[in-house]
Amino acid sequence: MQNEFSILVEELNEQILYLKELGVENFNVDLPEADSSKFKVLSLKSDISQEKLARFVPSDVEMLEAIATKPTNASVEQNKPRTSILEASKLSSLPKRNSTISNLLNNPKEEQTRENTMPVKTSEEMPSLFGEIVQTLPESIETIEEIRLDIGNCTRCTLCESRIKIVHSDGNREANLMFVGEAPGANEDAEGRPFVGKAGQLLNKIIESIGLKREDVFIGNVNRCRPPQNRQPTPLEAATCKPFLLREISVVRPKVIVVLGNTATQNLLGTKVGITKLRGEFQDYFGVKVMPTFHPAYLLRDPSKKRETWEDMKKVRDFLNQA
Repeated sequence: MQNEFSILVEELNEQILYLKELGVENFNVDLPEADSSKFKVLSLKSDISQEKLARFVPSDVEMLEAIATKPTNASVEQNKPRTSILEASKLSSLPKRNSTISNLLNNPKEEQTRENTMPVKTSEEMPSLFGEIVQTLPESIETIEEIRLDIGNCTRCTLCESRIKIVHSDGNREANLMFVGEAPGANEDAEGRPFVGKAGQLLNKIIESIGLKREDVFIGNVNRCRPPQNRQPTPLEAATCKPFLLREISVVRPKVIVVLGNTATQNLLGTKVGITKLRGEFQDYFGVKVMPTFHPAYLLRDPSKKRETWEDMKKVRDFLNQA
């Protein structure tokens, strides 16, 4: 910078000499010879005292101390107020989710102990989101005659080999009350009509006890063919014949079905619960009220059960009268 200033002075000196040669008289300026040793470039800091400068610019030692004491993570200071709040509310004492998972992975026996001590909610305590969905009878446009024509000379199961006649359902095809038994007996197999023997005679009296006649009701069985020696129909035999009974129920559309006996009740309702537990309480079959009660043949063997059957039939009578 000193060299540049010296060159500038020399150029000015030459300019002044040139002006004098041109006759400029009032220009009396005498400039000293340029000597670089006489010029000194002043530092910008020279006008500011070191004491004042220290107020704005920290020293190197202070800079190192500031770096050493600066927190390595800025979020630590920001999290201090939040940590204090958690400690005050005792939320920070709760176990962390990750720690719980790691403990379970490291200690599987602890998880088994937890499962054994946890209360288990049964299905009865857990109601369905949409409630119970009740199936209804399918709409039917066929007739009882069409169902019988479809059955034909049935050979769908082995009962056809020992039967005499197919015993179709019989009675009022617009009845509000329907009776369903297990299967035909010897008298029914001979005549081709349901409940015509001694059990059928007792059934007629039961019907009359609630103010109706046999002609007012519809009567049928789960199976239409007599099993040999009046044995119970097998599940396959019942499942083969049951769809025809359902079709008849859809045609008649009774308000109440009285199902007679343990076997008929279990086959119709698709349950394994016994008649002694189900009787006396209305059940549901495709939206139709079903009253399980004892079979008339059973009442002939144990007349003491007639009282319970009478109580069941009174509930049927009252329901029909209200309906």
